[in-house]
Amino acid sequence: MGNDADARPALARVLAAFAAVYVVWGSTYLAIRFAIETLPPFLMAGARFLLAGAVLYGFVRARGAPRPQPVHWRSAAIVGGLLLFVGNGGVVWAERTVPSGVVALLVAMVPLWMVLLEWLRPGGQRPGRAVVLGLVVGFAGMVLLVGPMELAGGGGVDPVGAVTVLVASLAWSVGSIYSRSAPLPSSPLLVTGMQMLAGGGMLTLAGLARGELGDFDPATVSTGSAVAFAYLVVFGSLVGFTAYVYLLKVSTPSRVSTYAYVNPVVAVLLGWLLANEPLNARILGATAVIVAAVAVITTGGARKKAASSPSPAAGPGAPVPPSRPRLRRTG
Repeated sequence: MGNDADARPALARVLAAFAAVYVVWGSTYLAIRFAIETLPPFLMAGARFLLAGAVLYGFVRARGAPRPQPVHWRSAAIVGGLLLFVGNGGVVWAERTVPSGVVALLVAMVPLWMVLLEWLRPGGQRPGRAVVLGLVVGFAGMVLLVGPMELAGGGGVDPVGAVTVLVASLAWSVGSIYSRSAPLPSSPLLVTGMQMLAGGGMLTLAGLARGELGDFDPATVSTGSAVAFAYLVVFGSLVGFTAYVYLLKVSTPSRVSTYAYVNPVVAVLLGWLLANEPLNARILGATAVIVAAVAVITTGGARKKAASSPSPAAGPGAPVPPSRPRLRRTG
C-alpha cells in the first residue's frame, strides 16, 4: 500500500515534467517570435538567460552547492556558447524571416546531427540501417520543407534563415556531445545556471556589438513582447530546463529525447492558431516526414545502444540538455 501511494505522486511528477518539456519547449518558438517583434533579438535572448541563470545559480548556491572552480566555468562557457549563443541565438535571429513552426522543424534535426557526430568522433558508434534510413528520410523532409523553388529564391521559406537554423542545431549537437565529458560540477541545476549565465552574457555582448541598445526604445515595447519575454524566462528557461534535468534522472534518455519530434508539432500548430503562420500541404507533408525520420533515428539508435551495452548512458540519438550528463538514478 505504501509503495503504491509513493508511486502515484512520482508518476504524476514524471507526467507533469514530460508535459512541460513537450508543450513548453514547443511553445517557446512562438514566444520568441512575439518577443522579437518589439525587442532587439540578441539583447532579448541574452537578458532571458542572464535572468534565468542568475535565479537558478543563486538558488542552488544558497542551498549549499559548492562554489564552482575556474575549470568548471571554462567548460560551462564552452557549452553555453555552443548551445545558447550559437544555438539559441541562431534560432532567434532566423525567426525574423522564418515562421516559428518551420524553425522548430529544422531544430528537430538535432538528433540527425548527433548521430553523424557520434559516428565521426574517435571511437564513435556506426549508425545502423534504421538510423541511415532516418538520415535519408530526414534530408528529404528538409528539401520538401524548404522546397526547390525557395532554394532558388522563389519565395516561401527564407533559405538563409533555414541554413542559419541548421548551423544553430549543429552547434547545439556539438555542445551536447562535448558536455558529456567536460569537467563540470556534480549539481546539474548548478551547471545549467552557469551555462545560462555564460551563454546569456555572450548573447548580450553580441547584441551590444550589433548596436541593438542604441536602437532600443523601451516605450515601443508591446505588451505581447513583454509577456512573451517573461514567459521565456520563467517557463522556457526555468521550468523547461528544470523539468528536462529531472526527467534525465528518472526516465531513459530515449524517452526523454522524444521532445525532439513533439516540439515541432506543437510549434507548427501554435504558430497556425495564434500567429497566422502558414500551414499548407507542403509544410504538413514535411512535418510528417521530418518527425518520422527523427523518430526512426531516436528509437533505432536507442535499440542499438541497448543491444550493445547494458549501460544507461545516453545513446547517439538522445540530445543532451545544457546540464551535467551521465546522471544516475538516486532512488
